Amino acid sequence: MDYIIIVAGGKGLRMGGDLPKQFLPIDGRPVLMRTIERFNQYNPQLGIIVVLPHSQQDYWRQLCSKYAFAVEHTVVDGGDTRFQSSKNGLAAVPDDAQGVVGIHDGVRPFVSHETIARCFEAARMHGAALPVLPVIDTLRFVDDEGGHNVQRNNYCTVQTPQTFDIQQIKRAFNTEYSDNFTDDASVAEAAGMKITMVDGNRENIKLTTPYDLLFAEFLCKQ
Repeated sequence: MDYIIIVAGGKGLRMGGDLPKQFLPIDGRPVLMRTIERFNQYNPQLGIIVVLPHSQQDYWRQLCSKYAFAVEHTVVDGGDTRFQSSKNGLAAVPDDAQGVVGIHDGVRPFVSHETIARCFEAARMHGAALPVLPVIDTLRFVDDEGGHNVQRNNYCTVQTPQTFDIQQIKRAFNTEYSDNFTDDASVAEAAGMKITMVDGNRENIKLTTPYDLLFAEFLCKQ
């Protein structure tokens, strides 16, 4: 059985409001519900685990009741860091489970089914995968002397879901936190896992600013 862990611990400070960004409505429905629905539509048999701060879970249950949200999922407590939140989500996956588990940002509701499929199948074949996009802007390395431009062909932007063999990633997360853990794939790499890159999709943005919400409303109407 495959699983998806959806990490939704944002406070929404850059959105300029008090409501955490995973609960903000886009085209009439909360962001987090749209994210969960993407994965349920991709595979209704997927085990869905949602990681939320304990203080937000009552409000989430109220939203599920208000919107009659019926997609089955398990809710677990978030941690103080992304590493701990992912670790808590992985702990909800049975220790004897075989298959692939993905870890996804709760505020990326526009990941395509094709991107999800590429990630899960690449992890099934190679052990770990993540979706990337080529850099289209000029990149500049900045230092005290002003810096210099770098070849953008040597870089890419990273999205989620990041997907892994269940048993391998559980072992990888059986370690102490490090500042070098910038995402879930970096934890896997520190444990010696090789990461396969697959194509992401441009719409798979992480909703962070008010502009992102405007773009999200546009995407919903396409």
